[in-house]
Amino acid sequence: MQLRLALAQLAVTHNISANVESLRRAINFARGEKAQLLLTPEGSLSGYTRNHQFDGASASQALNEVTALARAAGVGLALGTCFFEADNQCYNQLRFYLPDGTYLGFHGKILRCGDFSSPPRGEIEHYATRPLGVFNFLGIRIGGLICNDLWANPAVTPDHDTHLTQQLSQLGAQVILHSVNGGRDGSPWARQVIWPFHESNLRMRARAGKVWVATVDSCYPTDLPCSAPSGIVNPEGNWAARTASQGEQFLCHDVEL
Repeated sequence: MQLRLALAQLAVTHNISANVESLRRAINFARGEKAQLLLTPEGSLSGYTRNHQFDGASASQALNEVTALARAAGVGLALGTCFFEADNQCYNQLRFYLPDGTYLGFHGKILRCGDFSSPPRGEIEHYATRPLGVFNFLGIRIGGLICNDLWANPAVTPDHDTHLTQQLSQLGAQVILHSVNGGRDGSPWARQVIWPFHESNLRMRARAGKVWVATVDSCYPTDLPCSAPSGIVNPEGNWAARTASQGEQFLCHDVEL
């Protein structure tokens, strides 16, 4: 079995209209490559902040526009966005859609970032979460993780690292879609510590779970390298494909299962 997977490393901003145009380019790329599924960065539709200060109505309207574009293109989505659900809770999500537009559900970020005060302050205060799950995408079992869900950065993770990649593997996931929007400043610390930490976690956790991991970061600001590599890691922990580390990048690759 094979999954033709497209990744879009995009400049995620707080301007929802600009984000929609970036997603339009990504969908057009995926359609041209005959991809079955397109993965986008964390918050790629709504923009991303550590609180839920974004225009929920505009995000909802933009979601309708983007999913209609993907449906017309025959491209499934693993779409990163923040979103207010019917329960009036805001979730940092990865939303899954089949190529015909059927909505499968969403993964809500579990290892939300925060400090170590009591109670913790930061993202963990503002976003709800939900239990981990696996989705059936055209007969392939996929799972979603968002940014810190995978690497549990010890500087910003008040909750315990529950090894979510391993949990998804045990739930039967064959491919994990990982949506990222990491902070960086171009400093030696970012280059020498943050990037290697992210890359080593991607590779080690894919290998430990014997699962494919596809990952994509935001490239904003575009004059700096991303915080983490975008690409596809195989179950042996090796890169099967990857993008350049800076600026808007698109990638399409056949994942052999």
